[in-house]
Amino acid sequence: MLMNMKDLLEVANKNYFAVPAFNVSDYSMFIGIMESCEKTNSPVIIEIHPLELAFTGTDLVDAVVKRAYKSRVPVCLHLDHCQDMGEIIFAIQAGFTSVMFDGSSLPFAQNIEGAKNVVEIAHPANVSVEAELGTIGSTDNQAEAGAEQIIYTVPEDAVKFVEETGVDTLAVAIGTSHGLYPAGMTPKLRLDILRELKAAVHIPLVLHGGSNNADEEINESVKLGINKINISSDIKAAYYDKMREVLKDESLREPNIIQPFCIEAMQKVVEHKLRLFETVGKADLYK
Repeated sequence: MLMNMKDLLEVANKNYFAVPAFNVSDYSMFIGIMESCEKTNSPVIIEIHPLELAFTGTDLVDAVVKRAYKSRVPVCLHLDHCQDMGEIIFAIQAGFTSVMFDGSSLPFAQNIEGAKNVVEIAHPANVSVEAELGTIGSTDNQAEAGAEQIIYTVPEDAVKFVEETGVDTLAVAIGTSHGLYPAGMTPKLRLDILRELKAAVHIPLVLHGGSNNADEEINESVKLGINKINISSDIKAAYYDKMREVLKDESLREPNIIQPFCIEAMQKVVEHKLRLFETVGKADLYK
């Protein structure tokens, strides 16, 4: 069943679990994720970044929408980090049910203005809007863009931002970074800030840079009220690490022989995240 983010995460917010948002730009990865979510009866967010969308075109979007309508679990199709209004409108017209306006690098007033403009465009089309306040770090140049310095979300600012923009979900900065952390770098999440944010803001909260963090901290963030966690690097690393291993056999050339190994390796990560975020079985709450 295809849903927008507001309706999907309203249930998660009331029941204290998080829905993973898996970034995909490959059809076989998408199918593997859907298989895992249906097997475990878990709602899911399929997320596509503007750079991924430019790479795949809208054919993948059409496939995701068609597959979501047939699925017995709730599915949201979400446009990841985007500041370009033209790209956001294009995504809405293409069939996305949720979009993110990322004005986190802008001054506070401009971030509010941009998010408000997107809400005015998206809501009449029943498309939900995510925005970001504070900054997420970045660990390498392959990951989604991030800031050199993490700026933590201020609860008072978050209250004003939500009130003035009308966004449906808010990505908050509590110490994560996009990508995989290099050796020797151990992030420490500011769960104290998350507690304050949850008490102050009542819309669903989002955690970006969810890959490669300590399981204990991520699970605790879910218990404290995070309702959406973005996962990209972890599943892609599992998929392509296995592909590099399989392709050591230089005689292999058929995708239907090579890719199942990669999908299976990725699914182990997907299903671990579903358990960690307490998403397993929660599709029953949407009936």
